[in-house]
Amino acid sequence: MNGRTIVLDHIGEREAAAYMIDGQLDDLLIDDLDAPRPGAIFRAICDRPLKGQGGMMLRLPDGEKAFLRYSKGLRPGQPMLVQVTGYAEGGKAVPVTDRVLFKSRYVIVTPGKPGINVSRQIDDEQRDRLLELAHSAHDSEHGLIVRSCCAAADVAEIIEDIEAMNTLADAIMAEGNGTHPEALTEGDGPHTVAWREWTGRADVVTEAGSFEHLGVLDQIEGLSDPMVVVGEGSMFVEPTRALVAVDVNTGGDTSHAAALKANLAACRALPRALRLRGLGGQITVDFAPMSKAHRKQVEQSLRAALKADPIETSMVGWTQMGLFELQRKRERLTLTRTLPEGV
Repeated sequence: MNGRTIVLDHIGEREAAAYMIDGQLDDLLIDDLDAPRPGAIFRAICDRPLKGQGGMMLRLPDGEKAFLRYSKGLRPGQPMLVQVTGYAEGGKAVPVTDRVLFKSRYVIVTPGKPGINVSRQIDDEQRDRLLELAHSAHDSEHGLIVRSCCAAADVAEIIEDIEAMNTLADAIMAEGNGTHPEALTEGDGPHTVAWREWTGRADVVTEAGSFEHLGVLDQIEGLSDPMVVVGEGSMFVEPTRALVAVDVNTGGDTSHAAALKANLAACRALPRALRLRGLGGQITVDFAPMSKAHRKQVEQSLRAALKADPIETSMVGWTQMGLFELQRKRERLTLTRTLPEGV
């Protein structure tokens, strides 16, 4: 299977979407049935501040708890609108933000942040055209971001999207007051996210059973193996309770040239390995032994690979022991917690 393909299917009762490049699984979204989706919006009730962490615990519907990273100006019992930013790990509270966004295929509406901006990925001539279009269609106090896919989009579709997102934002932002926590939006499932983020650059397959017919299930099953082949070497990606440990090996060749080659290959492969396994949090990489003079080259390769990755990841740097640390946003559940038994 050559080219780029989006496959929309189900794994058991869970909605799922796979992004394939030349038959190789490059990205994977699987719905979770037991946790709020990232992007879901709630009216939450402030519960208690966590002074040591500088945050606030919030009450969500059905007894669930959320955590907001700061509590300045907030008081227990106060209602507020929050949006889920990721999945809770190990029984912790659901991470949320009070910076609510309304994201669609063509635009992002940003309440509380007025102004109109156009993606910098669009050339200047197109930017001017889209900026004029946005000003004529966006009659709202909310801010607006015009996404890069608008460069090739139909004008009527962009205008329709702007109007729909403004209507939704107005309705939800009016629900901020109340004495009880309430779910206001469910967040987007894998199929909706795939249509929004991936379409326009790939063929789409929607037939039931496509995951099995196109080999997606076999590749998902292979992700349970921590070993990832990187050129002539290997990389082991293993999550623990505290962090994700990554170990890079050269194989039989222990020369300096082999070490650098394996480390550069590992840098290129690491974002995909983490993305497909749904891993986030603290990432600690033990690269194959190499000269300190090669560290900058390895950092540049890793930075370039992360730039193309959709999940926010910060490069923290080298430790005194020669390990490299990253901090990755927990946008997805780990694969082992997402899949039903037998997959």
